[in-house]
Amino acid sequence: MRLSADLPRLLRAGLVLLLCLWLSACGKNELYQQESYVFGTRVQISIYGLDEAVAAKHAGAVLAELDRLHRKLHAWQPSELTELNVAIARGESVQADVELIEMLRSAQQYARQSDQLFNPAVGELVRLWGFHQDTFAPVTPDPAQLQAVLSAAPTLDALQIEGSSISSSNPAVQIDLGGFAKGWALDHAAQYLRQQRVLNALINIGGNVLALGKKDQEPWSIGLQHPRKPSAMAVLQLKSGEAIGTSGDYQRYFMQGKERHSHLIDPRTGQSAHGIQAVSIIAPPSQSAGTISDVATKPMFIGGLATSWQYAQRFGVRDVLVINEQGEAYLSPSMQARLKWLDAPSRIYRLR
Repeated sequence: MRLSADLPRLLRAGLVLLLCLWLSACGKNELYQQESYVFGTRVQISIYGLDEAVAAKHAGAVLAELDRLHRKLHAWQPSELTELNVAIARGESVQADVELIEMLRSAQQYARQSDQLFNPAVGELVRLWGFHQDTFAPVTPDPAQLQAVLSAAPTLDALQIEGSSISSSNPAVQIDLGGFAKGWALDHAAQYLRQQRVLNALINIGGNVLALGKKDQEPWSIGLQHPRKPSAMAVLQLKSGEAIGTSGDYQRYFMQGKERHSHLIDPRTGQSAHGIQAVSIIAPPSQSAGTISDVATKPMFIGGLATSWQYAQRFGVRDVLVINEQGEAYLSPSMQARLKWLDAPSRIYRLR
């Protein structure tokens, strides 16, 4: 009799426990998102499968760290990087921390790998074209000033790094890590989330995106911006650890008559690179997937369609989409298999 008398109470307790577990599971399955504006672009952190308070804490920590990196690496507002550039122009040395030295050494290697088409030392060319400001208008750089920079041939190989001291034998070196910083920040954010056991997340820094885990047992889905329309051109799924990056002439640009000038400056000519509207790649999982997704698109865009696959291979990239100046698509076979077109180009070719 005692057992039967206690049974309803035990059943009720069991139901309450199951209900609590179900509610907890439901709470953890919700998608949490937090946004900010960093690196001059919209940043979004998405976390799946954690309680809201926990997800909010980690997303906030990531955004705060991205903001710190942005202030550290700003190319024209006062920062550690501008201090370094001023010292280089004066022929002086600067004491730098381990983090900045690691970034510069990494950027040096990527620049060599790209035959200097990715060249963060040509910040003066970017400035002359008016892209070292938050808002910009059409400008026509002084040809003599452009030629002076080209003649000086600044590269990161001109940096001397000895211990914590950085100097340069070439005073024309002016470092702009705009083609590197977002990717580095992606890897930095992913490392933090992995260490905190945040297993399912999507980090989006202005279209440079890195995926961790999944969303509700499905890979994370993202859209690819159409280079000439305010809408997505295609969608695809990212596997855990992969990162996607795009370089396009539609992100920071101005028009002079019918000519488009983007911030992607060819360091060989001092002019905006032409011939391609956009290059998108997926970097395979690695500790530097984010950086590769950012950097590798630069030589592919600037070098043009003819050498784009060559540079993709150098960076270990198989998934490639190139949109040429006429809006035609060139895809590697592996990328073609992953894309779902929403607004397909009139012509699609195989890239190899």
